[in-house]
Amino acid sequence: MATLVQAVAVGWRVYEISGAPMALGLIGLAQFAPMFLLALPCGELCDRRNPRVVLGLGLLLAAVCSGALFAVSRAALSGVWPFYLVMVLFGVARALCDSPGQALLPFLVAPDRLPTAIAWNSSLWQTAVIAGPALGGFLYAFGPASVFLTCCVAFLCAAIGAVSLGGRRAEPQQVRRNRIDRIGEGFRFVWSRPVILGAVSLDLVAVLLGGATALLPAYARDVLHAGSIGLGLLRSAPAVGACAAGLYQTRRERRASLFAAVAVFGAATVVFGVSKWLSVSLVALCVMGAADMVSVNVRSALIQLETPDAMRGRVSAVSMLFVSASAELGEFESGLAAAVMGVAPAVVLGGLGALVAIPVWMRVFPGLARFGKNI
Repeated sequence: MATLVQAVAVGWRVYEISGAPMALGLIGLAQFAPMFLLALPCGELCDRRNPRVVLGLGLLLAAVCSGALFAVSRAALSGVWPFYLVMVLFGVARALCDSPGQALLPFLVAPDRLPTAIAWNSSLWQTAVIAGPALGGFLYAFGPASVFLTCCVAFLCAAIGAVSLGGRRAEPQQVRRNRIDRIGEGFRFVWSRPVILGAVSLDLVAVLLGGATALLPAYARDVLHAGSIGLGLLRSAPAVGACAAGLYQTRRERRASLFAAVAVFGAATVVFGVSKWLSVSLVALCVMGAADMVSVNVRSALIQLETPDAMRGRVSAVSMLFVSASAELGEFESGLAAAVMGVAPAVVLGGLGALVAIPVWMRVFPGLARFGKNI
């Protein structure tokens, strides 16, 4: 929740200062750089150390970042560069958090309950995502400093919760190879499993091209004229759809197609791009969130069921590098495209690109469709 609250406040404040869509894209680029560089080393660290401790350290660093943003807001600095500097450090925190955050779940539940646990985990996360942007838009009415102070407290609470998690522990490993070789094992494992490679690469393309959420501040202010509270609603809408889809999947056998989910995501992105009405935009974002949730659950179940315990951190790091970090790179791509061709054309083109990718992946990774139907 704190991550999304902070994202709303940073995006709104940066756009408020600069008024440039490109400035919104640079927020994502600032986080992508450290996430890209540190994802694999953090995944290797997660396999060697207690992932609970690694996750706690990442959340503690996130709290430091929120405290720094609080200080920047109190100082009332007029430029956007302090926000970018803090976002670079926040990218380091996210790199520390993402691998253990993904790798921990199989240690907390029995293997036969893992698919359902993944759906519950995603649904609970999306519930927080629903509340986060709305709370961010509401708190911003009292000033950005109040938003960042709230985030700092929330990250500290999450850090305490992370190190307190129970469950089984990974078997101690005798590390005889150097770290570069161990990091490379994660890539080699994913490359040797075409189904995993197809799933994470398709998500990469969809997220990279469909980064419409990065441009929501511009939509809220210049297209829909909805203000900061409207921005909070727009940011929450994908999570509403995702939460509904995730809860539905926890109640019945999951027979979902990854390709169908990406197709719906791309089509809804196109609808959002051409919309001029807040209600239509909210519905389109809800559909995007629902489709993304199905895609995430299929991919997550595939990775966790196909990965041995000793490789979970590194494989999760590769997945994060493909998907999570590409979200920030997608934000930069969206901001750059919006600066060149306008906000709406950039979003529409991204949705169409996701649709074009589907037949290509169906041909290159035919086993991916068969796996998705059996989840």
